[in-house]
Amino acid sequence: MMTGFVNTYVRELPGEEGASSESSAEPRQVYGAAWSPARAEPVSAPQLRAWNASLAEQLGLTIEKELCASVFSGNRLMDGMQPYAACYGGHQFGQWAGQLGDGRVINLGEWQAADDQNWTLQLKGAGRTPYSRHADGRAVLRSSIREYLCSEAMHHLGIPTTRALSLVETGDMVVRDMFYDGNPQNEPGAIVCRAAPGFLRFGHFELPAVRGELDVLRALLHYSVRHDYPELAPLLATSTSDAERVAVYLQWFSAVCDRSMNLVVAWQRVGFVHGVLNTDNMAVNGLTIDYGPYGWIDDYDPNCTPNTTDAGQRRYRFGAQPEIVRWNLFRLANAIYPLIGEAEPLQDAVDVIAVELSRRLHQMMADKLGVDAEDLAASPVKELLEQALTAQETDMTLFFRSLSEFGRSHDNRSLQVCVQSAFYAGELRAENLDLYRRLEEQYRLLIRDPDDESRRDRMKHCNPRYVLRNYLAQQAIDAAHQGDWSVFDELSAVLRQPYADQPQQAARFGALRPDWARSRAGCSMLSCSS
Repeated sequence: MMTGFVNTYVRELPGEEGASSESSAEPRQVYGAAWSPARAEPVSAPQLRAWNASLAEQLGLTIEKELCASVFSGNRLMDGMQPYAACYGGHQFGQWAGQLGDGRVINLGEWQAADDQNWTLQLKGAGRTPYSRHADGRAVLRSSIREYLCSEAMHHLGIPTTRALSLVETGDMVVRDMFYDGNPQNEPGAIVCRAAPGFLRFGHFELPAVRGELDVLRALLHYSVRHDYPELAPLLATSTSDAERVAVYLQWFSAVCDRSMNLVVAWQRVGFVHGVLNTDNMAVNGLTIDYGPYGWIDDYDPNCTPNTTDAGQRRYRFGAQPEIVRWNLFRLANAIYPLIGEAEPLQDAVDVIAVELSRRLHQMMADKLGVDAEDLAASPVKELLEQALTAQETDMTLFFRSLSEFGRSHDNRSLQVCVQSAFYAGELRAENLDLYRRLEEQYRLLIRDPDDESRRDRMKHCNPRYVLRNYLAQQAIDAAHQGDWSVFDELSAVLRQPYADQPQQAARFGALRPDWARSRAGCSMLSCSS
C-alpha cells in the first residue's frame, strides 16, 4: 500500500459554503459545515527543535530534513495536503459556550500509513482561522514543549493519546499574559505538529444538535462510525430502516462510553490530571487530546487541579475526573438524541457508566496493589490506603512503585519503611504509625504468596517509575529558552521507558518534587494562556 494524503474529513463532510483557502481568517459564525478552508500564516525563521523519528517511521512519512522546518511550521505544503480548521462547539466549565472550533489549529490533512491507518496531521500555533475569535492563533515555546513531552510521555505509559511528530521554533515573538495579571510579555513562538487517527470531539456533535443541523450531525456520526469504529461500518452500510440505523448509533455511543471510561481509569492509575475536561477537549475515539494546563499529582491529593482558572471551583480536580467524564458523555448523549428519537436507551447507557466505571476503577486499584479484585472488595485496604495517602504529604508515584517491593518473606521491613522514600517529611509522623500498622496488617492478608515475582511484575507494569512532573517540564523549558535542548532530549529519553528502573536517572527524574517547585510558576499550577 502506497502512503500519501487521503483527506477523508474534507471529502466526506460538508465544508463552509463559498469559502476557499484564500478566504479571510476574520472570526465568524460558520453554519451547516464541519470545517472551513484554512492556511497557515508564514513565520520568519522556522527551526526544527524536535522530530519524532520513530513515529515518522511508523507512518511511513519520509521528508527531507531540510524541508521539515518549512513544512511543519506551515510555510510550505506537501503534495496532497488540504488544510482546514474544524468547526465545533462545547461546554466549558459546565456552561454552553456556543461555537468554538480550531482557533489555533490548522489541519494539514490525513496521511494514510502503509497499514492503511489514516493519521490526521495538525499544526498547533500556525496562525488565525475563522474560529480564532479575537486571538492570534499562535502558541509559545513553553506550551509547545509541554504538549510535545506530555503526548509522548502518555503514549509510552500506554495511555491512548494524540502523538507529537515535530516541534518547530518560529523565530517570531508572541505576546502572552501568562498570569492574567495585566503584565503581558513577549515569548518565543513555536508550533507542534500533532498526529492522531482523528480529532472528532464531543463538541463536534453538540454544535449541530443545538443549531438543529441534523444533516451535519448525521454526517459526523456516520463519519465517526466509518473511521473511528470501522467494526460498526458494515452494519450501518447495510441498514435499510431507521430502526436499524438507530441500533448502530446506540452501539457507537456505547463504544464511545467504553473507550472514555478506559481513558479516565488510565489517567487515575498514573495520577494524571487533564485540567480542562470541557466537552470540546474530549475525543469520541477515546484519545487524550489538548494538553493545556495539565499536571501529575505529586503528593496524593484528590482535590488537586493544575489549572489556575479552575482554582476556585476545582471542577476538574483529580478525584472528580471520572464523574466529569460521565457528565460529558451525558452531554454527548443529548447531542445525538435528535437522531435516536428516544431518551430511554440513551439514559440506560449513561446509567450503566456509573456502575461500570466504579468496577473498572476498583480493578485498576487491585492491579496497582497486585491483589485479587474480589479479595480487595471484601477488605478495608482501599479505605485504609486512602486515609494513609492523605494523612501526610505522600508522593503517589513513589508510594505505589515502592509498594511493589513490600511483602517478601525474607524481608522483614515494615510497610512504612518500604515506602518511606515517598514521604515529603522524610519519615512517617508518629500520629500515623497506628494507621500504617493497620494498613500493613490488612494488606498482608491480601498477598497470597509473599515471594510471587509475577505479582511484583504486575505492579511494576501498572505503577510507573517516572512521570512528567511539571517541574521537570519547566526545567526543560528554562534550558530551551537559553538555547540548550539537552535537558529536553534527556527527559524525553527517560519518559520513553517509564516503567523501567533507570538507576542513573532515578535521582534526577524519579525523585520527590523539590521544595523550590512548590510555588514557582510552571511547576505547580498552570494557566490556560497558550
